Amino acid sequence: MSPELLLSGFDALGIFVFGLSGGLMAVRQKFDILGVILIAFLPAIGGGTLRDILLDQPVFWLTQPKILWVPTVAGILAFLSPDRLSRIRSLKWIDAGGLALFAVVGASKALELGYGASIAIMMGTITATAGGLMRDVVCNETPLLLRQDVYATAAIAGAGTYVAVRLLGLDQFLALLLGAGLCFIIRGLSLRFEWNLPVPKDTTAKGDDIT
Repeated sequence: MSPELLLSGFDALGIFVFGLSGGLMAVRQKFDILGVILIAFLPAIGGGTLRDILLDQPVFWLTQPKILWVPTVAGILAFLSPDRLSRIRSLKWIDAGGLALFAVVGASKALELGYGASIAIMMGTITATAGGLMRDVVCNETPLLLRQDVYATAAIAGAGTYVAVRLLGLDQFLALLLGAGLCFIIRGLSLRFEWNLPVPKDTTAKGDDIT
């Protein structure tokens, strides 16, 4: 399998998985079928759209419009299977899969364009998290990106692993597998064991005004 075909497969799968996560959240919010499909688009293409704009590249779905069928189908499936799929735990695990796939796809695109490691990791993280942020805001949910959960940290680790493996000159498939796998494992362990990042202690003394 060629690296281009492999990346296309990862990208399409990530779009589908994130589209499903958006659709499931919209089902929980009791949106109609059009609303479910529209919300499915946000995590599916939002991060990649922002990445392409920042990299000054043609937005991927404008040059590949057929890819828009993927989140459309994902939204329809979410709408048709609410009882089976719309549990919050299911949503979190599906979201973890999309996070892992997009982290390495975004990093790969930046590396291919000649950017350095730090920019590639940043683009991988943006691709993986920005669309989910849009989804959560529109659905009036506290964004996963802003919670204590280990979320963006997992994307950074996955993108960083992909970049490191590629810079070592190792195989593209191995880099994709290791990067996506590590991201999913970190996110999965954080869900299983309820890992959280540290938060500031409440150090404001009674009566203090920081404004």
